[in-house]
Amino acid sequence: MAGTTVRDNKEVETCFAEACSQTGLVVSEERILALQGYSKIEVFQMLWDEKIGKDHPEYEENVFVSYDTFREILENHYKTHEIIPIEGCLETFAYLRENGIKIALTTGFYRIVADIILKKLGWLEGLDENHFNMDGTAVIDLSLTPDDVIKGRPEPYMIKKAMEVFGIEDPWQVINVGDTPSDLESGKKAGCLLSLGVTNGTHSHDQLAAYPNDGLINSIAGIIEIVKQQNVVEHEKI
Repeated sequence: MAGTTVRDNKEVETCFAEACSQTGLVVSEERILALQGYSKIEVFQMLWDEKIGKDHPEYEENVFVSYDTFREILENHYKTHEIIPIEGCLETFAYLRENGIKIALTTGFYRIVADIILKKLGWLEGLDENHFNMDGTAVIDLSLTPDDVIKGRPEPYMIKKAMEVFGIEDPWQVINVGDTPSDLESGKKAGCLLSLGVTNGTHSHDQLAAYPNDGLINSIAGIIEIVKQQNVVEHEKI
């Protein structure tokens, strides 16, 4: 979501850095950026493990204090600030829908924040209690968070869950797109036809190029041409 389909102005990084500062974690900007896309509770687990170790008597308490602080800061931010789709996003959604391609949004956000964002964008409307576009009236077809699977990115479980919901058995029918290294890794682990990086989000072209990928595009709108090319290839095979 943030950085791929939703405009990102470093909100997550800023809120995360503030939570770290308030709870005694010293973390560099580079380290925070590298952990974008991961489930945030897992990030705090990693950081406190690095600082004091999992066996420390205050480890679990510190993790949850940092995480709860982050949640409060982040939720307040998204409730009180404007949320805007990335340029070309809605046009891309429209093209995919016109061509019968399902749209699943996966995120490192937990469900409460994901729903705050979806609601402010109007993308929550039409989704059922499972965040599935049951009657076909919603802007997207499915929303998934780490809360919906056993483990978030960089593991492939959200992608596999989306495939299950849509009745897709072959991962080569799936194109994964994201703006972080963890997005790219999850797509690779899922065996997707393509795992693509967008370079107008949290990471630059050079930053994403250092990780295994099947292509880097300037924005989500680049998906349109890629889908057209895939359709040409499929027709040629036939």
